[in-house]
Amino acid sequence: MQPRDPSRWWSAVLAALGGGLTWTAFPDLGWWFAAAPGVGLLFWAMRRDSARWNALLGLLWGLAFFLPLITWADDAVGLVPWIALSVAEAGFVALFGAAWSWARRGEAVWRSAWLQVPVFAVLWVAIEEARSAVPFGGFPWGRLAFSQSDAPLIALASIGGAPLVSLLVAGVGALLALTWSGARGFALGAVLTRVGAAVAVVLIGFLVPLPTQAENDSLRVAAIQGNVEHPGLDAFDQRREVLDNHLEGTAAVTAAVGSGGVDLVLWPENGTDIDPAADPSVWADIDAAAQAAGAPMLIGTVEYPEDSDGRYNTALLWEPGEGPVARYSKQHPAPFAEYIPIRDLVRPFSSAVDLVTRDMIAGTEPGVLPMRSDRLGRTVTIGDVICFEVAYDALVRESVTEGAEFLVVQTNNASFGWSAESTQQLAMSRFRAVEHGRATVQVSTVGVSAVIAPNGAVSEATDLFTADQLVATLPLRESLTLATRMGPWPGWVVSGLGLVMVGAGMAGARRVRRADRPEGAR
Repeated sequence: MQPRDPSRWWSAVLAALGGGLTWTAFPDLGWWFAAAPGVGLLFWAMRRDSARWNALLGLLWGLAFFLPLITWADDAVGLVPWIALSVAEAGFVALFGAAWSWARRGEAVWRSAWLQVPVFAVLWVAIEEARSAVPFGGFPWGRLAFSQSDAPLIALASIGGAPLVSLLVAGVGALLALTWSGARGFALGAVLTRVGAAVAVVLIGFLVPLPTQAENDSLRVAAIQGNVEHPGLDAFDQRREVLDNHLEGTAAVTAAVGSGGVDLVLWPENGTDIDPAADPSVWADIDAAAQAAGAPMLIGTVEYPEDSDGRYNTALLWEPGEGPVARYSKQHPAPFAEYIPIRDLVRPFSSAVDLVTRDMIAGTEPGVLPMRSDRLGRTVTIGDVICFEVAYDALVRESVTEGAEFLVVQTNNASFGWSAESTQQLAMSRFRAVEHGRATVQVSTVGVSAVIAPNGAVSEATDLFTADQLVATLPLRESLTLATRMGPWPGWVVSGLGLVMVGAGMAGARRVRRADRPEGAR
């Protein structure tokens, strides 16, 4: 006789525990090994053949995961937006629960535990792809892949990017759940093979080489973390003070290494919230700092076009004595933070929408800036993304395919207080370094700033809310990883397979009486 499945009450508890356990895999805790068991608890909880019930379990899992994961949203914009975003993202996990129920109803799937593993994993990634795209451009935060920056699986990012890594984590979770199912039925052979398969998947990353050597010389850079006096939404009320902090940090590096001691100085997003083109004194101060450093500077600033009521979040490449010679404007402003869609509908729920008085305009050009290097005798291509853009596959990949030899992630984390937002962002920057085989610098106003090797290892990092500077030599690379060359195809293929699996399951269920289908594979 088969052991009884958990009651509905216990299923709900297991789903919530699974979401909480998966959250611990992400920074600040960073227990990467908890991600797969957390997903496995959801697999085990969703054993009943009811799409509505499994959607509810997915919602519970999602709430237990997203609410603690993005507490920084509460710090930045308040309680109601934090809860609303968490509920919206949990809704995608609810959709996954329904999709999994429908796909599992096909006879071939519910009869085969081994077939359930890839179906479950593919559907999981298909839902991650969906929530990374919609609504308002999507919100990729919390993809399973981004929990694996310290895990052996991170090496697989260079082969298939985030879709492949998330697929493998979800697959291992399903295997662990099926291992428990086999153990309850005293099926020793099934237990051993499932555990062996799970371990093999986790360890396969050790077989993937991650080259870190320079292919086209190297570049010496300085990253300036200027800091702000007070964290929170009002951190940039004293705009001149923030600018002065970054000027002082630049002067400290110049004093330490001498003029010309670095090839490039990096400032974070909002390093100056005063547009240099609109204030001659700011222009003069920045140019003086660049001339003293004897190096170009990448400056994060805000630009206000004359023909628009909006603003651009911009990175300026500043040549000493010349001023800006290239620029990149953020292509994916954050909805409800940097611009307010459906403002009139949202205002009754949160007055914070009116804090954004001028909506940010999306840039249209890829994040690449050509920098003349007298020392190397050539032009070096900088790949740049700004803040949350590091979470979006296409934007980072576009920089690399357009010729970026290293990556810069400019960010301003002052609004998020002492939360884990900055370290979660660092985990994504590390993932991108491996995915594209590029040295990466995350430079923040308040931290965490870090220098990352092409294999994802952090060589230097700063603390939160301290003024600090990092100086490092970056290997310049031009070869493309398989993940970069394949572009969006892994995500598209998995999403297509997910739709096929759901359709096949629904069609197959018509040929089998519901009473004849088991509640879950054994």
